[in-house]
Amino acid sequence: MVQSHDFMREMRAGEEAEVERLLQKAFGGNDEARLVRLLRKQGAIAGEMVIPGEDGIAAYYALSHFVKPKGWLCLAPVAVRPDLQGKGIGRRMMGLLTEWARISGNTVVVLGEVGFYERGGFSQARAARLSSPYPVEHTLLAGPGSDVPEAELVYPTAFSAL
Repeated sequence: MVQSHDFMREMRAGEEAEVERLLQKAFGGNDEARLVRLLRKQGAIAGEMVIPGEDGIAAYYALSHFVKPKGWLCLAPVAVRPDLQGKGIGRRMMGLLTEWARISGNTVVVLGEVGFYERGGFSQARAARLSSPYPVEHTLLAGPGSDVPEAELVYPTAFSAL
């Protein structure tokens, strides 16, 4: 069960190992945990958020700084504990993130399952003119405005290590 009094908060020092176990369970491997370790080591992490649960961390996401465009943020990875998936936790977490992006004036880009991220407030249509080393048809954007920016996405080098 998710604790309702503290729905989402910044990850705290000392929770790294628990987040790593969550990523390994949610993705069935070590790639995403390795990505987060590399992003931390490179100083590319802009923020890490968790949803605490009664049995430990229930969900997690990381934001990192794009190399280009300057000031844009990359969302990866996003994980919900397997036994809690399908209960709306990830969608609610993404809804809070996309609203934060809109209000704060931050542009956040994610590569992933279009239907899930669109339900959380990201827009595939707004990402249509981005160029990326990854499939643009699975790239979505959140942030202020309704424009369709034209930009080249240059990810932190940790992404190329996967």
